[in-house]
Amino acid sequence: MTLLRRPRARIVRLLAAAAVLLGLAAGCSTLEYERQLTFRPSRDVAGWFAGIPAGAREVFVPVGDPAKRERMVAWWWPAEDANAPAVLYLHGARWNLTGQTRRIEQLHRFGFSVFAIDYRGFGKSDGDLPSEASVYEDAQAAWRWVGERQPDPSRRFIYGHSLGGAVAIDLAAWLSAEGEPAGGLLAESTFTNLADIAAALTSEWLPTKLILSQKFDSVDKITRVRMPVLIVHGTSDHMVPSRFSESLYQAAPAPKKLLLVDGAGHNNAMIVGEDAYRQALADLFHLPEVAAARVTPRAVAAARPAR
Repeated sequence: MTLLRRPRARIVRLLAAAAVLLGLAAGCSTLEYERQLTFRPSRDVAGWFAGIPAGAREVFVPVGDPAKRERMVAWWWPAEDANAPAVLYLHGARWNLTGQTRRIEQLHRFGFSVFAIDYRGFGKSDGDLPSEASVYEDAQAAWRWVGERQPDPSRRFIYGHSLGGAVAIDLAAWLSAEGEPAGGLLAESTFTNLADIAAALTSEWLPTKLILSQKFDSVDKITRVRMPVLIVHGTSDHMVPSRFSESLYQAAPAPKKLLLVDGAGHNNAMIVGEDAYRQALADLFHLPEVAAARVTPRAVAAARPAR
């Protein structure tokens, strides 16, 4: 189910119950409805979007069946240092890249070159309704693109927020199985699996594990990740409770770190807990340049509740 704000929780409960009933009768059509609720893909420009950050450029990445010639739209924002660590940014449900600028800017201020994608079906990317399989495929294609820009695997990192955290964990598990090294995985404000978060947002009595076709089973996959793992969550997140990140942390192999940011909600842990966030990145991923990153007046001004 889509990760919605608390005022919409009642709507989510009704939709979930409706999906259960419809699933008994509608079959295939309900699977499409489930994907729509899960991703809520948007092609609209966010109301607060002020343009692509200066220094970033829009790029197009081929993905999927070559016969379909589909492309993802992405932003590539290189750091001043040509050898800077590079991070693949994977966003969550609902908002496309135009709604992600604050976290992208923050990662760039930390010293990363940032590559942020819109999955197929989002923003200006090709494709229709996303699926669990399609977003995993998109992340793998994006990772190959990053590898061509930062050849040192120890300087390549995966970041995912909310539903994007599940995509990031899948990519990290896939890379681990393939024996491909990476610098580390960063999952923020995410969950154990889609059935658990659907039950938390609706009712525990719903047989969500049996009903949902989109699994996003992160708590199982994270046990197979063979790279450093940083898990971050705001303690005041009313959309995805922080207990899910605590469960992910317990399941993840070492080296790992859990950062719970006091007072942060679903979208602003990176801003509210900036100092601790930078230090955790530096310590776990061996990036002293991130710890040395200066807090700018712009960062301070941005420390208002994020959308």
